[in-house]
Formats: sequence, structure tokens, C-alpha cells
Amino acid sequence: MDRSLGLLVVVGGVVVIVVGLLIYSGALSWFGRLPGDIRYESASVRVYVPIVSMLLVSLVLTVLISLLRRFF
Repeated sequence: MDRSLGLLVVVGGVVVIVVGLLIYSGALSWFGRLPGDIRYESASVRVYVPIVSMLLVSLVLTVLISLLRRFF
């Protein structure tokens, strides 16, 4: 087995735990309620399209991946 793959799995697990703790504590309660996220609710229909939230996630992941590629 390749050690770098194992390290990648461990780091990914730690990231998932940290994000889970942030969500559980309410620190990310603003996420999904940004201006530009589309919400429509009626009596029988609920539609939610998180456009700006997903753009923010994409931007953060792009920056992280580019930093990781630069250092490794």
C-alpha cells in the first residue's frame, strides 16, 4: 500500500470531522442563506437552489487544490 494514499484518507477524515463539528455547533448556520440562493416555498412545494453557496464551495475547493498542487 502507498503511504501517501493512507495519509490522504486520514486527512480527508479529519476534514470531514471538523466540518461536521462546525455544522453541529451552528458555526455554519449562514451557509445556504446567502443572497443569491433561491428559495421557493408554498403549501405543497419546497424548492431550494443554493447557487451562491455552491459557488463559494467551488471557489474554496479550487484555492485549496491549487495550493496543494503547488506544495506537492
